[in-house]
Amino acid sequence: MHEVNKIDAEDIAAALKAGFSDFLARPVMSGFFGLFYAIFGLLFVWSLVWLGKIWMIIPAIVGFPLVAPFAAAGLYEMSRRLQKGEAFSWSDILTVMADQRKREMGWMAFVTLFVFWVWMYQVRLWLAIILQDVPFSGFDGFLSIVFSTPEGWTFLAVGTVAGAILSAVLFSLTVVAMPMLLDRETNFVSAMLTSIAVVRESPVVMLGWAAIISVTMILSMVPAFIGLVFALPILGHTTWHLYQRAVPVSEK
Repeated sequence: MHEVNKIDAEDIAAALKAGFSDFLARPVMSGFFGLFYAIFGLLFVWSLVWLGKIWMIIPAIVGFPLVAPFAAAGLYEMSRRLQKGEAFSWSDILTVMADQRKREMGWMAFVTLFVFWVWMYQVRLWLAIILQDVPFSGFDGFLSIVFSTPEGWTFLAVGTVAGAILSAVLFSLTVVAMPMLLDRETNFVSAMLTSIAVVRESPVVMLGWAAIISVTMILSMVPAFIGLVFALPILGHTTWHLYQRAVPVSEK
């Protein structure tokens, strides 16, 4: 585990400003990563409809931001190079991303996707327990039951609590771990422990940042995930700068 700094609201504001500046510096390349993430989200939802898994659409949309930190790897590298004043091309960024599969980033991807899988599985479990005797057909019918019946309200309440716990756990594990693995030669366990230490050192501010990310990402998915083209890049660049403030100067 590495030494960490205490983070306050001014650090969040400064990181957001720097993240927005990075987005404006290379808007097309930054937007590409947001567009890719948005298209993947649309295809994911379409596949659930095609497979008839309509009950999975809401939890999938709610849980989709959980995998955003891994999707933003290219944005971290862009911010790293912009911060150092280095020139770079598409091939430079994509090559760095491809090389991550040989490093510890792959393990972090596994952790992220595992938590997402746990989230989807527990939603299915609560669906079976709470709504087992409530019939519905089609997505509209599912929405009607969830938002207008006692069983649906219970399902939402339980799902919200469980989702909040999982989100808090994953956020604590990854908030600086992803950019740290790209920036330094370290193992994923050390990166996760450092990330947890950052949250533990400044819990209120960091959980506030988690809330900003969650609300922004969910609102950006309405309609049709379009807002993610802008939201993901800005939040990804911002995360890099927040990592730089939270963890003392790179050892490289």
